[in-house]
Amino acid sequence: MPEDSATCAGLPAAERAGFDAIGVPVLLHQGERLLHANPAMLRLLGCTQAEAQQLALTSLVADTERELLRTQALACLAPDAAELPALTLTLCSRQGVRRAVEWTSRRLSLPEGDAVVVTCQDLSDMQFVQDSLQQLSQMLHQIIEGGPVATFVVGVDHRVTHWNRACERLTGLSASEMRGRTGAWRAFFPAERPVLADLIVDGASEDALREAYRGRGQPAADAGEGAWEVEDFYPLLGSGGRWLYFTAVPLRDASGRIIGAIETLQDVTQRRLAEEELRRHRNELEQRVQERSAELRGTLRQLEAFMENAPIGVARTCGGQIVRHNHKLAQLFGWDEGHALPADTSALFRTPEEAEWVTAQARPVLQRGQSWHHEMWLRHCDGRPLWVQLIAYPADTEQPDSGAWWLLEDHTEVRRAQDELRENYDQLKATLRKLEDAQNQLLQSDKMASIGQLAAGVAHEINNPIGFVSSNLHTLKGYVGQLLGLITAYEQAATLAGDAGQEQVAQAREAAEIDYLREDLPALMTESEDGLARVKKIVQDLKDFSRLDQSEWQEADLNAGLESTLNVVMHEVKYKAEVRKALTPLPLVRCLAAQLNQVFMNLIVNAAHAIQGRGVITLSSGHREGWVWIEVADTGCGMSPEVQRRIFEPFFTTKPVGSGTGLGLSLSFSIVQKHGGVIRVHSVPGLGSAFRVWVPVAGPGEEGVVGIPPDLPWTSVAPAPAQEAAA
Repeated sequence: MPEDSATCAGLPAAERAGFDAIGVPVLLHQGERLLHANPAMLRLLGCTQAEAQQLALTSLVADTERELLRTQALACLAPDAAELPALTLTLCSRQGVRRAVEWTSRRLSLPEGDAVVVTCQDLSDMQFVQDSLQQLSQMLHQIIEGGPVATFVVGVDHRVTHWNRACERLTGLSASEMRGRTGAWRAFFPAERPVLADLIVDGASEDALREAYRGRGQPAADAGEGAWEVEDFYPLLGSGGRWLYFTAVPLRDASGRIIGAIETLQDVTQRRLAEEELRRHRNELEQRVQERSAELRGTLRQLEAFMENAPIGVARTCGGQIVRHNHKLAQLFGWDEGHALPADTSALFRTPEEAEWVTAQARPVLQRGQSWHHEMWLRHCDGRPLWVQLIAYPADTEQPDSGAWWLLEDHTEVRRAQDELRENYDQLKATLRKLEDAQNQLLQSDKMASIGQLAAGVAHEINNPIGFVSSNLHTLKGYVGQLLGLITAYEQAATLAGDAGQEQVAQAREAAEIDYLREDLPALMTESEDGLARVKKIVQDLKDFSRLDQSEWQEADLNAGLESTLNVVMHEVKYKAEVRKALTPLPLVRCLAAQLNQVFMNLIVNAAHAIQGRGVITLSSGHREGWVWIEVADTGCGMSPEVQRRIFEPFFTTKPVGSGTGLGLSLSFSIVQKHGGVIRVHSVPGLGSAFRVWVPVAGPGEEGVVGIPPDLPWTSVAPAPAQEAAA
């Protein structure tokens, strides 16, 4: 079909041929735009490929269903679309024929963009069967009450229990004359004799039934056990008599005992008159069959032409032999270059074992009437390997051993491209690992640089309490000497008699200033304990900040991390700003606590450096909708929009040369990004800046997908347009 190639440039030829080979109606679209319809779908639509591609998608269904179809098409094309349920729609052909179909949509990625593959199952026959069953049920009810077929029922006592209106019209006797009485024969015979229903009720034998109707009756096998049918002429009916076809069926109770019989009567007089007309119609039908056969032969020739000119290899196999094949298949394996057609299909495979494997895999699938798909290496006639896509369909689903149709397409270049892509992917993964190592080294370098900047401050913070503890120990050493002298005086007094010993002890107590020591020693010890507690607190905060014993993902309290980080950098802050806290209790967050502490340290130190003179640093925290946030705000110099756009670039800094690495905020950005979080910045030149770090409570999502935290107004700095960086 040339027009297919001209109008489906966006669909690769192999996929287009694959769609066309499918017997189920298939449609490919991109929203309202129809890309391709296979022959089965074109037959349903009653149009050509070119005409189909001019149609809007929603014009294919009834007016009342168009909005439903449009909604499903958009939903199917959505990036995160789930598998959608099938719809039952009314498909309208170009000739006005309406069919009920089951419409199933699945998303498909194409080179020019995502598309939707639609498969349709014609439900018209199913609907017809359902309607027929319902009509049959109604018909059976009408047979007794008022249907068009003359029907009467007799009981076991031969009294008429039902005589419907059709029976009244046929016999001329009303229901009121017949119901409750015996003698149904009066409607058909001049003298008393049993009708067929009477004989059925009496359980007459087949011989008796045949004798009663002169051999014109026979068992009605289709009507059930014990049913009998007769066709006979009744001269009393009508003006010149009528031919009737009547059937009597026994009515049985639950135990199988006959409790009556129902007899239906059909006037078949017209059938006899119509036999000649039927013969004439039969001749016309035979003529039409001949014409239709000619059309089918033409269609067969078209299919053969299509097979021969198909862009992929097509072959029919049976019993391991290639029965038919097209030119493309011969070209694919080099048979058109002077090589003879192989005796069997095993010649296409590299080894006999591979041929046996394909047979073992495909045969059970084909015997179930399903198609089989596979890609594997086959062998060109010159011995070189070919990577070929195989699609097999059963030749006749009713006869599993009738063979199969095979579609073969050379994907050698595709396989080569895939191998190159896989190799490039492996190289990219190796490069990514190197980048991660480099980033970790930068992270460690930044941490070491930060620790170097803080070392002097931490040393000063430790040196102060150590200094007065050392002084107190020196004083305590003197006090110990005095106490030891007093103890010696007591020991010597024990060896002296009388007042001499007491006088010596009194002199020693006065020299030791025992009353002063009793006062000063407790204060001295308390002061030393406080100093040592300060040193212990600084060391613990350093440990909490570095989290040396907690380097894996775990649940942590970010408020505690912020507090310990503040204590570590307090020497950088206390001379520049007053620290105010507005911390809200937070849920535990799954994170790398040491890395987030480094983010907090960078933000607090930067806030202190941004303040000229003395200012205020505000630390805030909160949680909302599965996210927690930490905010560091200052009353420093603020940032211009140009600076805000570049603050997360590696090595960008506004500090003097030698005062900063330019890696602090860049690495902070990477750390927050690793946690699936977001850093938002709000700054006004001359008023200050605020950095708000959002991280999800549950930790990063799959494949590092960054979520969107809720909006939260800025209160720490005057309103201004905010810069946002998502990590």
